Amino acid sequence: MRNHTRITLFILQGLTDDPQLKVLLFIFLFFNFMLSVIGNLTIIILTLVNPHLKTPMYFFLRNFSFLEISLTTSCIPRYLYSMSTGDNTISLDACFTQIFSVIFLGAAQFFLLATMSYDRYVAICKPLQYTTTMNSKVCNQLLLGSWLSGLMIILPPLSLGLQLEFCDSNVVDHFGCDAFPLLKIVSSDIELMEKMVLIFAILTLIITLLMVLWSCAYIIRTVLRFPPAQHRQKAFSTCSSHMIVVSITYGSCIFMYMKPSAKEGVALNKVVSVLTTSVTPVMNPFICTLRNKQVVQALRI
Repeated sequence: MRNHTRITLFILQGLTDDPQLKVLLFIFLFFNFMLSVIGNLTIIILTLVNPHLKTPMYFFLRNFSFLEISLTTSCIPRYLYSMSTGDNTISLDACFTQIFSVIFLGAAQFFLLATMSYDRYVAICKPLQYTTTMNSKVCNQLLLGSWLSGLMIILPPLSLGLQLEFCDSNVVDHFGCDAFPLLKIVSSDIELMEKMVLIFAILTLIITLLMVLWSCAYIIRTVLRFPPAQHRQKAFSTCSSHMIVVSITYGSCIFMYMKPSAKEGVALNKVVSVLTTSVTPVMNPFICTLRNKQVVQALRI
């Protein structure tokens, strides 16, 4: 048996060692973070205050904006702190808390996007039943289901992760605590852990994506039956912004699992993580605002 000291502190390598590039990255991430918080907070406030934005669609959009703020806040401020102070260390507890937050919030986002797709399906395909089907009780249950689904995705692998031992190295090749880079420095057997993470990730993607595609198929079929072209355009515009958000969210996640090699996979993982935690939360509020006439009118008021 070999003697070892249990690691309780990790060193995050970050995105780059170039001092000039670090300054550019800091400015880029800082402004993206501020725009994300301001943009999503604006949507939350508008949907709470404006009486015309009290429909189920804006109820789910408000909660999606809350998830976006929570997701970007869970890791970007910590990395900005590391770049500004040079302190790249993070404790074991803080590392697992960050992993829990990112995966839980990310999984909840996927289920909420599927819920929002179902809301658009009912609104377009069954407009006469919309107010009764999507009442406040049903909306709250669907929202709670999205949060609980995200929680069920993260709890089993996290319970196994808390039992892992980190004895070989404490250097994490990432700008934040991420599951896959962390598993590379584990000294204990991680075969079950890796399989569980992969299975839960694939199940989340497949289940939610099938729900989104099912809703889209019925929406397109219904819209094409609308006689006037003006009605078809109006129906498509109500769900086009949602489809763009879905494409960006699923697209970035799919790229994360398309790793040509181990070395390129780490670099790709870092880039996708920046996109999902910094760039995407900025784009979503602007997409929803610029492509939605009711939100634009509420902003002007």
